[in-house]
Amino acid sequence: MEQKENHRRKKGGFITMPFIFANEICEKLAVVGFNTNMISYLTTQLHMPLTKAANTLTNFNGTASLTPLLGAFIADSFAGKFWTVTVASIIYQIGMISLTISAVLPQFRPPPCHGEEVCKEASAGQLAILYISLLFGALGSGGIRPCIVAFGADQLDESDPKQSTKTWTYFNWYYFVMGAAILVAVTVLVYIQDNIGWGLGLAIPTIAMFISIIAFIVGYPLYRNLNPAGSPFTRLVQVAVAAFRKRKLPNVSHHDLLYQNDELDAAISLGGKLLHTEQMKFLDKAASVTEEKENGKVPNLWRLNTVHRVEELKSIIRMGPIWASGILLITAYAQQSTFSLQQAKTMDRHLTKRFQIPAGSMSVFTILTMLATTAFYDRVFIKVARTFTGLDRGISFLHRMGIGFVISTIATLVAGFVEIKRKSAASAHGLLEHPRATIPISVFWLVPQYSLHGMAEAFMSIGHLEFFYDQAPESMRSTAMALFWTSISVGNYVSTLLVSLVHRLSARPDGSNWLPDDNLNKGKLEYFYWLITLLQFANLLYYLVCAKLYTYKPVQVHHTGDCSSEGNQVELATTV
Repeated sequence: MEQKENHRRKKGGFITMPFIFANEICEKLAVVGFNTNMISYLTTQLHMPLTKAANTLTNFNGTASLTPLLGAFIADSFAGKFWTVTVASIIYQIGMISLTISAVLPQFRPPPCHGEEVCKEASAGQLAILYISLLFGALGSGGIRPCIVAFGADQLDESDPKQSTKTWTYFNWYYFVMGAAILVAVTVLVYIQDNIGWGLGLAIPTIAMFISIIAFIVGYPLYRNLNPAGSPFTRLVQVAVAAFRKRKLPNVSHHDLLYQNDELDAAISLGGKLLHTEQMKFLDKAASVTEEKENGKVPNLWRLNTVHRVEELKSIIRMGPIWASGILLITAYAQQSTFSLQQAKTMDRHLTKRFQIPAGSMSVFTILTMLATTAFYDRVFIKVARTFTGLDRGISFLHRMGIGFVISTIATLVAGFVEIKRKSAASAHGLLEHPRATIPISVFWLVPQYSLHGMAEAFMSIGHLEFFYDQAPESMRSTAMALFWTSISVGNYVSTLLVSLVHRLSARPDGSNWLPDDNLNKGKLEYFYWLITLLQFANLLYYLVCAKLYTYKPVQVHHTGDCSSEGNQVELATTV
């Protein structure tokens, strides 16, 4: 038995990362390879109007980022992260195969346009095949996204003194590897889609996804698998119900009088027991001992809960305002794959006389900047900041997120001025009335806004991931990763709502519009960018207040250490 236990401890570690990262790389190749250029596919292949195509794209992104709640529930409740990722990857594979077939067979697309004739939009049946394929992709992403990042972090046991790799280093590596996959998608795959064909452009990530499933399963003997501890949502509801039932009870005089049961909480507190906090004392009533607990029996959890379970709910509630602050950053970021891409399509993208950059590949500047910033942050910034702050991670994840918010606000401000420059060039050459004409202005004018968004993501998004993983109760870490993706989901839905409202409210009787369907040159896209800038500035102020008031979760971590020459195991308790 002792040998088996020692063998179990050896599982995990950085040796598992190639198998885990392989799955993430291929998922990103599949998602980004289609998503980055999807606006082109919808407008040029399915002949959708621009605003409808933009909203279809953001709705798909929103749905794909909402389904992680379902995946996290399944993983944390009964299936575990490994099996959730495996099954979800297979579902994703089915969606990619369907999408590839629809891009290859001409009967699944409307006939191509010829000359100046009115293009025939895709039929309901053709759109249905597209939407079903996207639905499978969204469901697959729902199982992969919240679980794969938490599963990778689970491989690193920070309570082990021999474990040198910290989780914050892992998150930097995770995002770096993900960014590298996205870089390949927005260059190689987008070029293939634009110049060779969508069939091959989608077949490559489909094959890559199949290989990644095999690689992920092969790594199973090496993984450190944490057993699911039951539905986290049920526990949260139980605490809320118990507190409501006892709402008329007075608060206890001291938190030591609240109910504790280490045996009951053993399965959900492997990484440490949550300590009592003074916030939201009304929830403490769920742990007030009354007549429900008799003769030492396990209580009815709908009437009496432990302090640890109460603190789980408090932790999730405290994370809520920080979660909400990330929504508008995603709303701003979403414009890169819609209106920024449309800007690029109207500009001179030639590097040589024969070669021009695909419009969908402009996001390469976002990814390159994100990769460079992440590498700089991990190798230089942390070491310098550590000398001033004394923190092992350099700065806190809340400070890291704040820097990202500031940079994102600057990015949309700059985007508005670049749009003015683009339209001035169009006006100077008499091209305002010609939406398909190439304006003689270099597409590299868009590089600052793309790069600033990449820099913002390196700070804000990685900080957001760290925040959710670190501050969530251990038994809810897949759920916490799902919260990260739901902020992306809501951000995309807000983008859809904002685009629709601006398109409707800015319409004038003469046909002018801030966001016209047929001719971006006659719109006021700069006003739209500046509107997002104002919203982001207000959001930054909101975030600063939330970060100032935020209370970190207090945890009592128990681990064992060889503290004597005779090798006796001594239990140590540390408050984090």
